[in-house]
Amino acid sequence: VQLQASGGGLVQAGGSLRLSCAASGFTLDYYTIGWFRQAPGKEREGVSCIGPSGTNSFYADSVKGRFTISRDNAKNTVYLQMNSLKPEDTAVYYCASGHRYGLEKNLYISWGQGTQVTVSS
Repeated sequence: VQLQASGGGLVQAGGSLRLSCAASGFTLDYYTIGWFRQAPGKEREGVSCIGPSGTNSFYADSVKGRFTISRDNAKNTVYLQMNSLKPEDTAVYYCASGHRYGLEKNLYISWGQGTQVTVSS
């Protein structure tokens, strides 16, 4: 059972990135998937989550209107499209799976390794 986040990189402010969270060893169909991020010296915070069917999604206020979460269960992958990136979005981004919906870390049971996103000003 493994989650792998990818798609991070270095981008200028105002740019875009699309992160992917791919699962191996299990199917994502029945799980809520959350995206979290952790900046140096800060707590890991919830960014967005999406329910198993993809019809429900939720965003932190800090990313609302700029980030879009989606999922393709056929590809066993969840995406986070990040537009209008700001330097304060710089962090390691993690995806996680769970059976409950929300942005609290303790709702999630499996975590992937993170992918670094760096936004330059």
